Amino acid sequence: MPAPQAASAEATRTRIAQLRHRLQQLDARAAQEERKRDTRRKIILGGLLLEAAGKERRFAEALDELMTRIQRAQDKTAFAEWSPAKPADRT
Repeated sequence: MPAPQAASAEATRTRIAQLRHRLQQLDARAAQEERKRDTRRKIILGGLLLEAAGKERRFAEALDELMTRIQRAQDKTAFAEWSPAKPADRT
């Protein structure tokens, strides 16, 4: 039978390992939540930009400029047959 101190040390190591694992889980969850918030912000901003581009020429021009900056092939493919609404000739 192990000495009481050895058993206590082993129990402490086990508890530390459990707590480290729990901390990793919490960190992963926090990172996932931040990615969700970031994605939501991007979607909202994109929607606002598209709406503004459909109403005001300056935003339409900015959107056109941004579209020329797309580099990745898969991103270009996503926009291949898409064109944003253009504002009436008033702004």
